[in-house]
Amino acid sequence: MQVSTTRRNVTRYALIAAFGGFVFGLDAANISGAMRYVSALFGLSSTQAGLVASVPLVGVIFALFFTGMLCDRFGRKRILLAIAYTYLVSAALSAFAPSYEVLVLGRFIGGVAFASLTVSAMYIGEIAPADQRGRFVSVSQLLITLGSLLAFIVNYFLVGWIDDVAMFTDQNIWRFMLGFEIIFNVIWIAALYTIPKSPRWLISKGQDIEAREIFAKTLPEDQVAAVLADVEQSVENETRTDVVVQLGKLFSRPMWYVLAVACIYAVVQGATGMNAVLFFAPTVFEQVGMTTEDTFFQTMILGLVAVLGTLVAISLVEKWGRRTLTLLGLGLVVVAHTSTWYGFNSATYELNEASITQITAADPEFETSRLDGLVGNVYESDVELKTDLASIYSLEELPLVSGAIIDSTITIEPFFVLFGLFAFYAAFNMSIGPIMWVIFSELFPTSVRSVALPFVALVQTISSYAITQAFPWQLENMGSATTFLIFAVIGVIGLVAMYFLLPETKGKTIEQLEQELIRT
Repeated sequence: MQVSTTRRNVTRYALIAAFGGFVFGLDAANISGAMRYVSALFGLSSTQAGLVASVPLVGVIFALFFTGMLCDRFGRKRILLAIAYTYLVSAALSAFAPSYEVLVLGRFIGGVAFASLTVSAMYIGEIAPADQRGRFVSVSQLLITLGSLLAFIVNYFLVGWIDDVAMFTDQNIWRFMLGFEIIFNVIWIAALYTIPKSPRWLISKGQDIEAREIFAKTLPEDQVAAVLADVEQSVENETRTDVVVQLGKLFSRPMWYVLAVACIYAVVQGATGMNAVLFFAPTVFEQVGMTTEDTFFQTMILGLVAVLGTLVAISLVEKWGRRTLTLLGLGLVVVAHTSTWYGFNSATYELNEASITQITAADPEFETSRLDGLVGNVYESDVELKTDLASIYSLEELPLVSGAIIDSTITIEPFFVLFGLFAFYAAFNMSIGPIMWVIFSELFPTSVRSVALPFVALVQTISSYAITQAFPWQLENMGSATTFLIFAVIGVIGLVAMYFLLPETKGKTIEQLEQELIRT
């Protein structure tokens, strides 16, 4: 009975701490649906569109400089609460933004809250038993995918209602998409008040009695004393130092191995393109040749694939281990991106009278007269077609017309692209998506944990930011095929590096891993 009670407690605390991932997933997927309408309303260039999507990652970079210090001073729970309130402000500001600049500001503030992924991993890693830690840290990724799936579903129905419900228009639909997450911001804030503080943090502050009470709620009774003693010993062996000294220790020779593994993992996870595809999912499907409603339907399927992939990770992370899942996942990422590249690389585009007829049949109000000068043109790449379209449509018009034109002109083998996109989503979410946070929560000793986790998260964020910011520009100027080929090459490099460097960490306490991996 006591064991089942402790497991329920750990499950509840982990789910609540990780619920910020659900809000993150909502935010990321909502903006993917909103981008088309925001770009049209504010007349955004590809660079500006990239900034709207990627600016939260700049906010993360800003936040991570302070996250570790604040977590050490105020504790993991209080910082999670502060992050939840920040999400609420961001969602409200973004949904009611009167201009592009205010929207960017709201998104930036939301990016500060993205640090919840790091703090929740830190909290779960310190409150969950070693034999359950990997599964519970992976829950954060599951909640991200569930949040994304819900947002994709809501976006799909909202887009479908534009023509049927008077209150929804091309000019305001994105506000409903972005404002929907406010409901879940409030739920998370309320739930966070019910979780305990991190017992390891309490011990570091000399509050051993309260820490013992929390361990008694999360561990079998016969394990409490031993775990408490291990943590007390670990804390006692620490030199109480400020952030600068902790950073010096993090970059010292004994730490080079774990730091190198974490940084390479972070770069690869960010640079294989997940955030770019997530933030621009309907845009990516549009490149295959689909109607607006079809692109939003495909994003729902994509969201479901992500959820299933994460469930695979949660079920296997303690059986197969972190290393095996990482290598299998990266291998599938390479195959997926290569398939997408092949599909786009073999596509051609021809604007003819049949194309005009198809566009008119789908939307009788579409002004096809401006396309008359392009009739008869054959394009070997999407870049050539987009260049001609940009010469006759404004920045406000192009996001709303390009999908229908691509759909009517493209000749493509869609299987390769769709397989690649769905396989990539599955591979990422069953491996490097959740497993990265598990590994980050395990690799570093307590003495540098508060600076190490924010630092490697910073590395991952910079990697993701660079890819996400460049993605719309790449689609416009380099084309879909080249963009996904670059992602495939990055995956190959990551697979080779992880094969030679990544250790197995499953089933070991943080203190055991410190003894094994820190090379004095």
